[in-house]
Amino acid sequence: MAIAPPRVLTVAGSDSGGGAGIQADLKTMLALGVHGMSVVCAVTAQNSLGVQGYWELPPEAVEAQLDSVLSDIGTQAVKTGMLASGALVEVVAARLARYPAPLVVDPVGVSKHGDRLLAEEAVDAVRHALLPVATVVTPNLWEVELLTGVKVESERDQRRAAEAVKEFGPEWVLVKGGHLSGSPVDLLYDGDEVHTYTAPRHDNRHTHGTGCTLASAIASRLALGDTVPEAVAAAKDYVTGALAAGFPLGSGIGPVDHGWRTRGR
Repeated sequence: MAIAPPRVLTVAGSDSGGGAGIQADLKTMLALGVHGMSVVCAVTAQNSLGVQGYWELPPEAVEAQLDSVLSDIGTQAVKTGMLASGALVEVVAARLARYPAPLVVDPVGVSKHGDRLLAEEAVDAVRHALLPVATVVTPNLWEVELLTGVKVESERDQRRAAEAVKEFGPEWVLVKGGHLSGSPVDLLYDGDEVHTYTAPRHDNRHTHGTGCTLASAIASRLALGDTVPEAVAAAKDYVTGALAAGFPLGSGIGPVDHGWRTRGR
């Protein structure tokens, strides 16, 4: 009888265009050799041009999905993405706080096209309910400013930003520097240790799904047994390849290529 691979659960929103959200998460998990499962929190109408609308699920539907998966199948890591509202953030945080698996939080606040995906009233719930139970939180520069008020304009500001996010209680903070000029540098911090990760910047506008993919890759590597610094390094390597192979889709911003390794790119 075959042995089941490690399991990873994504708790996020659906992207009808397939480039980000739960669709990107599950593709990433498959590419990295784990079994992906999903709890849908919101449904978006979304394509390469942007998000035309989104509809969140009732909290009881999200809680029922969580209970269904965790009570029977279980998981070795969890990744959260778009949670949409304060009520959903609190339901998810309360349930995951009782579950003994590493949690990677992608504090999704806005889409690649600038469309807001988190209600203003939900930001405080992310700060005080979700971040305290996170193993790793992976904010980009806009999300850092949303959560802490710290504006990152250079690599020197990343440590200060990580310290500000760390005050909310996550074990590790990964401040992503992809929106800075020059080579993208991500900074990982746990209150004592600092790790930096660099990668070449690729001249490719098709970057939809980058944040979802990175967080899912970190969760996948944690489920496979990596330490947090090892998981971030492996995830960064995977995402860099996916970014380099990103392809056009529709009339706007295309997705990263989750299957770049199998396509030989």
